[in-house]
Amino acid sequence: MKIIINAALAFLMLIVAATTTLADEYTKGKIKKIDAKAKKVTIIHEELKNLDMPAMTMVFRTADDGMLDTIEEGQDIEFIADRVNGKLTVIEIKK
Repeated sequence: MKIIINAALAFLMLIVAATTTLADEYTKGKIKKIDAKAKKVTIIHEELKNLDMPAMTMVFRTADDGMLDTIEEGQDIEFIADRVNGKLTVIEIKK
């Protein structure tokens, strides 16, 4: 019984590690437009592997309003995006 529990825990840890790695992978992009009033940012980005999306230009919401204060149009960034409440959202930005 202990072997089965250990195997199940190891399997769960593997799944969590794989999921976390995908979600934490940064994507390169360039800020095209910032709409502070709507709390949205348009990004020309490379493939978003965790969302299974090819490279394109997209509008994203931001996870917090302060993110918009740290970026400017034309700026190259690396970011993490995910679906939050069904909306494509930038959850982290690295400059």
